[in-house]
Amino acid sequence: MLIGCHGLVWTGNFDETGFDRAVTQSLEAGFTLLEIPLLEPDSFDVAAAKRSLARNPIAISASLGQSADTDISSEDPDVVAAGERKLNTALEILSELGSEYFVGVLYSQLAKYDAPATALGRQNSLDVLRRVAERAGALGIRVGLEVVNRYETNLFNTAKQALAYLDDLGHPNVGVHLDTYHMNIEESDMVGPVLACGNRISYVHIGESHRGYLGSGTVDFDGFFRALSLIGYTGPIAFESFSSAVVNPDLSRSLAVWRNLWNDSADLGAHANAFIRGKIRAVETIALH
Repeated sequence: MLIGCHGLVWTGNFDETGFDRAVTQSLEAGFTLLEIPLLEPDSFDVAAAKRSLARNPIAISASLGQSADTDISSEDPDVVAAGERKLNTALEILSELGSEYFVGVLYSQLAKYDAPATALGRQNSLDVLRRVAERAGALGIRVGLEVVNRYETNLFNTAKQALAYLDDLGHPNVGVHLDTYHMNIEESDMVGPVLACGNRISYVHIGESHRGYLGSGTVDFDGFFRALSLIGYTGPIAFESFSSAVVNPDLSRSLAVWRNLWNDSADLGAHANAFIRGKIRAVETIALH
């Protein structure tokens, strides 16, 4: 099982120096996967990332959220086309980096909408992702659609809604990407959604209720990790946390990071790695009882 960390824990800049920092700090904290934010695939320096990975190999995944001008759930065909191009560019980058996982809010803008999704917008999203999933499959990349709260998308906010979307999508290369931070807002508990999704879960984000140190908030991690064990989940688990001390100001505003709960990336990351591995080990020991 890959235990990973989101790159924005370490740096807000993914030039060669920033990528080096994210890779080396992830490894030093004990992680085996680095999740990189591909918010602007067109400007991502693939050559620099490949040089960094040659120096310090680590498994790579990538996530992104669509912007207003690349929202594939839009009714504007030009915006939808731009979003599809963005997703395909990201896939090409991941292929060059040897990654197997592309996740996040790929299906709509990452933003608070002021109205429900329209039937046309939802269909546009499905049509694009069906083509993207096919391309991803040909490249050996698994797609995971992140279930986020009502303030970050209007297409689906719960695991049940995500499963309905996947049923309509009808492509085997797309799974559910669960995130404990968002689940803690929208779901009734942390166990039922995991059991409902079962083997359709392809990626997991671990985040605390306030996006700070794991175990210092209200998320029921014990129940969540037991549920993962019950379904036999062996996919990636990645820690996610944000601070404006590290993340660039524009993204901090987008994510509503109005207060910082940490400023020491190394301490936060090492704690998260130990916390996640401890929960996994605790569940494993149940078999000894």
